[in-house]
Amino acid sequence: MEYYSEWRLEGDEYSGGFLNGISLSGSESVKNMKEISKSDDKTVFKGEKGHIIESFHEEKNSVVFTKSVFKNETEKEAKIELLSSFAIRGIEADKIHRATSFWASEGKLLSQKLTDLNMETSWAKHGIRIEKFGQTGSMPVRKWFPFLVLENSKKGEFLGVQLYCASSWQIEILNKSGEIYIQGGLADNDYGHWFKILKPGESFETPKAAVALGKSLEEVCDKLVKAQNPRIAQIDEDMPVIFNEYCTTWGNPTIENIRKTAEKLENTGVRYLVIDSGWYKKDEGDWFSLTGDWIPSKSLFPNGIKEVADIIKSHGLIPGLWFEFETLGHLAQGWNDISHILTKNGYPITSGGRRFWDMRQKWVEDFLDERVIKLLEDADFGYLKVDYNENIGIGADGAESLGEGLRQTVEASRNYFKHISEKLPHLVIENCSSGGHRLEPSFMEVASQASFSDAHETNSIPLIAANMHRLIRPEQSQIWAVLRANADINRINYLLSASFLGRLCLSGEIFDLSKEQWQCALDAIDFYSRVKHIIKKGFTSAIIATAEDYSDPEGYQAVLREYESEALLIVHTFKNGANPPIESLLNGYNIKETFGSELDGDFRGKVFVLEKE
Repeated sequence: MEYYSEWRLEGDEYSGGFLNGISLSGSESVKNMKEISKSDDKTVFKGEKGHIIESFHEEKNSVVFTKSVFKNETEKEAKIELLSSFAIRGIEADKIHRATSFWASEGKLLSQKLTDLNMETSWAKHGIRIEKFGQTGSMPVRKWFPFLVLENSKKGEFLGVQLYCASSWQIEILNKSGEIYIQGGLADNDYGHWFKILKPGESFETPKAAVALGKSLEEVCDKLVKAQNPRIAQIDEDMPVIFNEYCTTWGNPTIENIRKTAEKLENTGVRYLVIDSGWYKKDEGDWFSLTGDWIPSKSLFPNGIKEVADIIKSHGLIPGLWFEFETLGHLAQGWNDISHILTKNGYPITSGGRRFWDMRQKWVEDFLDERVIKLLEDADFGYLKVDYNENIGIGADGAESLGEGLRQTVEASRNYFKHISEKLPHLVIENCSSGGHRLEPSFMEVASQASFSDAHETNSIPLIAANMHRLIRPEQSQIWAVLRANADINRINYLLSASFLGRLCLSGEIFDLSKEQWQCALDAIDFYSRVKHIIKKGFTSAIIATAEDYSDPEGYQAVLREYESEALLIVHTFKNGANPPIESLLNGYNIKETFGSELDGDFRGKVFVLEKE
């Protein structure tokens, strides 16, 4: 196995093997580059025209971080159409594992043999076989996660890669005459309309990637996830419980409702009460179409929004507030301000009732400083939920290529997250994008938490929550338990048990619950306080799920997360899933305590706290 870099200059001869139109890898520049130096963490190549490519591969805590730096040390402009974050050749593999993703159905594992993809070597070792996947736009987790694991089933060896890229990206698996290559990074000019022009003396650095080796899929995923280095606010380090009122008021957070909610949550172990969308409502329009101005509603909060934040704090809770500050709804004042919104070929980018601020502009930063940061600071909010409900698409004007315009814009958004943290270092930031569309490492590193999904009231919640263990830190994965007064105790326990797959977040009709229903929630909060260290620090050694159809799951799921001498076993039954066979997962453990319902029926949830015999 060898690390190197894939790159292409405009005008290069394309690779043979019938790749032209599918891949820009294997270009004339790559074929003719020479290795000029090599160390433990970097290989330096020189192109035949004098360009320098530094291929970094630095090992940190059992993970290798890779990136490429292109340096134009010639006297002419260089137009690069491809530059990989990682490129590895000499791999032996016969299977691949990927994480698929759509709205409210994130992270479903797709495991395939290379032969199922028609990737076996041809009879004459001619013709390159390729599987290419990725996404274009500003939602990096749409259709696929930027993640790949290759398996050598004969040797029991696994190689995993995770890209830290929040704009358009691509990953390629190639079979070249029996040798497996992989490469990935920013989506290239063919796939993502990206190219970069570098003047003499200029350089360009790719997003990074993480590479891990292991003896199982679980081991590789655990290494990749633990290599992520999130910015966790100090107040959030002990994984406190959240209450978000969205599924209580559905975008109509009145001061009376918030007051009643805060009273109900006082002294329960909940730390955050988050006001979700709609707090800026006017007489006309819904919460979705009014995003962008960020002026608190006078009808909802006659005395200003600070009053409601103070009410929340008076009950011992930290107040939180929802924003979608990168976008504008069609009733926002800035909707037609073409000088400050993103355009494509001169036209405003309009998608699903959204337009997009040009986050690269100082004017936009100053506007958001006034409407977002100052509001949060003046009212003393301690929690910020950042949502993002549409996609820019393949690119934006303002750079040498549409794809580069997109990359710059997305990077400016990430930098604004950092800017908020610098201005308000105490603030807990939640990363949300219609649920899970931004669950990739570079965005996870600028937030304390993330919405695992928008699957708030479906039966697939445990499945999606378990999927996240392979992709993000469970300590950051906020799982909603939306409690309804018409739910029986088994349904309440089903939802609460799923929250033990990450961060416990409550919502719903908490004032209308029966005494028994509310006591289940209080018991879950207390139980969570005793086991959250396992969620935070443990190793997910098993995810067993028989369900195939997430809209109508059947069978059962069992997730085992182990930490030192303890473990959590979270089990859910689906349709026809009563009494699941979990005995093998209990081997070597004693059951210390449990939470939830007996698993003798459909749609039940139960959590076991285990200790080694």
